[in-house]
Amino acid sequence: MSLGSNGATATNGRHRPPLKWAGGKRWLVSQLEPIWAKHAQRRYVEPFCGGLAAVLGLEPGKAILNDANPHLINFYKHLQKGLTVEIEMQNDEKLFYSHRQRFNELILAGKGKTSEAAQLFYYLNRTCFNGLCRFNQSGEFNVPFGSFKRIKYAPNFLSYRDLFRSWSFSSGDFRSLELREDDFIYADPPYDVEFTTYSAGGFSWQDQERAAHWLAAHPGPVVISNQKTDRIVELYRDLGFNIQYLDGPRRISCTGDRSSAKEVLATKHL
Repeated sequence: MSLGSNGATATNGRHRPPLKWAGGKRWLVSQLEPIWAKHAQRRYVEPFCGGLAAVLGLEPGKAILNDANPHLINFYKHLQKGLTVEIEMQNDEKLFYSHRQRFNELILAGKGKTSEAAQLFYYLNRTCFNGLCRFNQSGEFNVPFGSFKRIKYAPNFLSYRDLFRSWSFSSGDFRSLELREDDFIYADPPYDVEFTTYSAGGFSWQDQERAAHWLAAHPGPVVISNQKTDRIVELYRDLGFNIQYLDGPRRISCTGDRSSAKEVLATKHL
């Protein structure tokens, strides 16, 4: 099955995120739109771009999009070129583990930036358990086969090519980004929860603190979303952010738990 001849679906003329992504922010776009509308002439920056739900919902003219997961960014960079999927894609357990093994072989061989790796990453994302993205300490993808009855696979992503051409993608630590003073930053760091291994190395509480201090020092407008925990609220308040609470959607944990969670929306210099 496919998502259509051009490999993409759209809502109100806008592109949908091309991947399944736990913790995606499509639900938050309606909150971000009136904030972004006041700053739409600025360059948009996401240091933790994840599944791209926010940037695809807002569609800024220029964007700097970064994520610590190099395989995610490799996929997006190949979408910039108009990725066509040539590997076999079926909701089949034997094929899944064969493709997972091949993907990990490419990683270990230093071929994680290839078109084949991007195609395998897409297939694994669509087919694995709950669409999770998790790597072990050796950098190997280790999410098991999923339990979906039917899966729609996109044969290509040509419709994303023109939009992505005006956006820049990078993979690295957020502090490596070269910011302008007037950049608009939307940051959605990995949540302050146990599951933080969507990229090798994880995201610790020290990383949360580093990110918060880095964002607080930016002179331009900043918006942060995170799960509401006592120490997150205290951290952001101590750094001078304005805090509001939102009812988030049901989240998916590494155990399949779908309990709802309170969200923090922290803003500064708007």
